[in-house]
Amino acid sequence: MDGAKAGNELFLVRNHFYLGNFQECINQVQKIKSASVEKDMFLYRSYIGQKQYGIVLDEVKNSSELYPIRLIAEYFSQQDRKAAIVQQVDDYVEKHRGSMDLAWIVAAGTIYFQEGLYENCLSIAGEDLESLALSIQSLLKLNRVDLAKKTYETMQKTDEDATLTQLALAWIFMEVGGEKLQDAFYIFQEFSDKYTPTVQLLNGQAVCLIGQEKYEEAESTLREALNKDPNNYDTLINLMALSQQQETGWEIPQRYLTQLRENYRDSPFIREYTKKESDFETFAQQYAPSKPLNLEAY
Repeated sequence: MDGAKAGNELFLVRNHFYLGNFQECINQVQKIKSASVEKDMFLYRSYIGQKQYGIVLDEVKNSSELYPIRLIAEYFSQQDRKAAIVQQVDDYVEKHRGSMDLAWIVAAGTIYFQEGLYENCLSIAGEDLESLALSIQSLLKLNRVDLAKKTYETMQKTDEDATLTQLALAWIFMEVGGEKLQDAFYIFQEFSDKYTPTVQLLNGQAVCLIGQEKYEEAESTLREALNKDPNNYDTLINLMALSQQQETGWEIPQRYLTQLRENYRDSPFIREYTKKESDFETFAQQYAPSKPLNLEAY
């Protein structure tokens, strides 16, 4: 199959995947009869997006071209092997830097980003739109909005109207804040209207609304996201943030925190939260009185 035809067939597949509409991505893949490694990559990445790791592990063998995608499923489903998988990726990247195929770039980028190794993401990113989008996400995590804007300009020159290019612009607008939050909101809203309001798009809109102090609208948007996926990581974190802004007391955000601990105990947010709890306990013990205070003396 020539590249142009393959690209046209994969247009909707890519769009639905990047917008977080994983089931529709799977549906579109199944309509394509011709064989394609890239098509299969989106198929199995969509199953990973749905947390259907078993399907990937059953169907993708160690000898397959798609083995790197299998590694992503192993990373998310086998908590006790995470460190070993990261080391395996490190070893492969070290040996094949500059000659990695797309599947390995995707796997390494996904795992490094989840680990908070943003410099590593930048070191393996290519010049395709997905790699550039990953670079922008990593740069924003590193508070380098200036470099993220330059990377966006490269995406813009490649394909200004591409879904990933528009999403990248929205991410930058969200980081800039202020009046740009409304521009970011419109980008997410346009995709929701054109395709479907996915959990990913709803969370993007909600973050923009929270930043504009439109808390009631943000809550309604996050409730819609919660109905679609009751245990979504981003939705739970954003609901915690919103609860704090609304000053609803500690009971509601504590409920979301419990869900996060149960479902994402090794996530970056929970790791950081647990570390802060431990640091606070250590700090409190250091400044605790060595003897109980005799309050009756006062």
